[in-house]
Amino acid sequence: MTIQQAIPTTTEDLMANAIRALAMDAVQAANSGHPGAPMGMADVATVLFNRFMTVDPRDHSWPDRDRFVMSAGHGSMLVYAINHLLGYDDMPIEQLKRFRQLGSRTAGHPEYGHAKGIETTTGPLGQGISTAVGMALAERMMNARFGSDLVDHFTYVIAGDGCLMEGISHEAIDLAGHLTLSRLIVLWDDNGITIDGGTDLSTSTDQTARFAAAGWHVVSVDGHDKEAVAAAIETARSDPRPSMIACKTIIGYGAPTMQGSHSVHGSPLGPDEIAATREALGWPHAPFEIPAEVRDGWRAVAARGASSRAAWSRRLFDSPNADAFRAAHGPADKAALEAAICAYKHRLSSDAPKLATRKASEMALEVVNGTLPNTVGGSADLTGSNNTRTKGQSPVKPVDYAGSYIHYGIREHGMAAAMNGLALHGGLKPYGGTFLAFADYCRPAMRLSSLMGVPVVYVMTHDSIGLGEDGPTHQPVETIASLRAMPNHLVFRPADAVETAEAWQIAMTETRRPSTLALSRQGLPTVRTRHTDANLTASGAYVLRDPGKRDVTLIATGSEVEIALDAADLLEAEGIRAAVVSAPCFELFAEARPETRAAVLGEAPRIGIEAAIRQGWDLMLRPEDGFVGMTGFGASAPARELYRHFGITAEAVAGLAKDLK
Repeated sequence: MTIQQAIPTTTEDLMANAIRALAMDAVQAANSGHPGAPMGMADVATVLFNRFMTVDPRDHSWPDRDRFVMSAGHGSMLVYAINHLLGYDDMPIEQLKRFRQLGSRTAGHPEYGHAKGIETTTGPLGQGISTAVGMALAERMMNARFGSDLVDHFTYVIAGDGCLMEGISHEAIDLAGHLTLSRLIVLWDDNGITIDGGTDLSTSTDQTARFAAAGWHVVSVDGHDKEAVAAAIETARSDPRPSMIACKTIIGYGAPTMQGSHSVHGSPLGPDEIAATREALGWPHAPFEIPAEVRDGWRAVAARGASSRAAWSRRLFDSPNADAFRAAHGPADKAALEAAICAYKHRLSSDAPKLATRKASEMALEVVNGTLPNTVGGSADLTGSNNTRTKGQSPVKPVDYAGSYIHYGIREHGMAAAMNGLALHGGLKPYGGTFLAFADYCRPAMRLSSLMGVPVVYVMTHDSIGLGEDGPTHQPVETIASLRAMPNHLVFRPADAVETAEAWQIAMTETRRPSTLALSRQGLPTVRTRHTDANLTASGAYVLRDPGKRDVTLIATGSEVEIALDAADLLEAEGIRAAVVSAPCFELFAEARPETRAAVLGEAPRIGIEAAIRQGWDLMLRPEDGFVGMTGFGASAPARELYRHFGITAEAVAGLAKDLK
């Protein structure tokens, strides 16, 4: 494409140049940021919002709004500029002047929850487009439940070259194409530039062919030809497939000596280049100054959205599904779930089954899914191993979105990001499964779940060397510690069916953080044979066996609680009084009052027992305390042999206790 300048001739031209001016001014004021993408995609974004987007800044969480995702999150000033121009009340010009400063809403990358009109946190490339797949899927699933009168909107994405290079993008576009998510439209900023230089340094992929091969509708346009962009979006909106519009753009468009080069990607333009850009664009206004004509043009977009939202509100009021729709978008029915789980626990404590906790999870899910109407399950091609599908759940299929179970395929990363999108969209409560060892494939999306405070539930089975013969590639000895290190993330490792049910109750009523359930492959006995109405797992750790005055405290999680109880029996036979503490959730225990933690842990010597590494046990153990667990990777053998081989046995625990006593 020939680099050129265009003096504005229409209000829409001026609206686009306002984005460019605000982007370069804010980056310059911060002396930090990425002006290139906002300046290059200003024409595309202006056409999208001015002619197609339906949003209402006065009600930023209106359920039937269109979703806009800036997957190329480094171009955050495009989002902030648009939201300011649209009139979001939390995005005054002062926020743009404080771009990238401590305490401002205008963070370096868009952060969900920090400002209105930001649908998801982006920045890690590829996450935005993949999360948007979940949003678009949620729209179709909610439409199948409530009809087009209440659910009828689009998800639009601006993605850059980096988003499409990241491996997660393949998982996302493959899943979206398979499910024919027609309400998903991706606008690719095809500027041919990365930080290092031209994209030809590192890729030769024909992206349009790749999307087409995945079942997408694909079209290429000049990203600075507004009529061509508008025609492409109009066509995409009526196509039965997801759409990718390749927008050929000039990065940093308008900057006379820097546009089209990697130098404009991630650095301020500088005073001289900014002055020259103002002249080239025909923008004579002072920094951060927006003329009334331009502001009126953007506010007209908001007014159109307000009118659409008002009409939707009237339809909701008249709808026979109004109560169900509102309930789906509200918090889970805690009272109903508590009653159902409590009754279920009573049966478990009485029957005392020996079950793998992955199977116990499936049984608990029968209760959860039977109580909460908007749960959505799934698995990354491990349904029969994760036990995530319950009776009555039918699969979501291309064009048929009425089901409540998603076959994500072997796409762990894409699954995790899509679940973020399902949760962010609203109306659905997603959970999805894989093996715990493959949490590393999910981790960037799990991290964003935690950062955003999105209550997604990750069902991670085969949680230790107890999975046996599949060997060390599948034995996640270090994974639990790494997940516990993640802020704002609950990690549950239940000891039996009762704790598993309690963990599900907590996870499905949590509103501000995700949960991971680490579940066993091997059968475990019921250790909670005395029923309690109280959810003991909610305390994080509790005394399971109390001998009165203690000589030692044995603290265990998951499958190793059985070992701790057996070790206590061995010690009791020798006159040594051992308390046994079950610790299913370190994070919840850390939130307990100090005196509560002290009462649970006691003053006697302590031994931690977990078929994993010791790292992360400082909450429970002092430096002088003992630990029975793993110090390296596992091996391929039957589970019982592995526990003996690595010394994770009741005899080893009892022997260490006698040494510490």
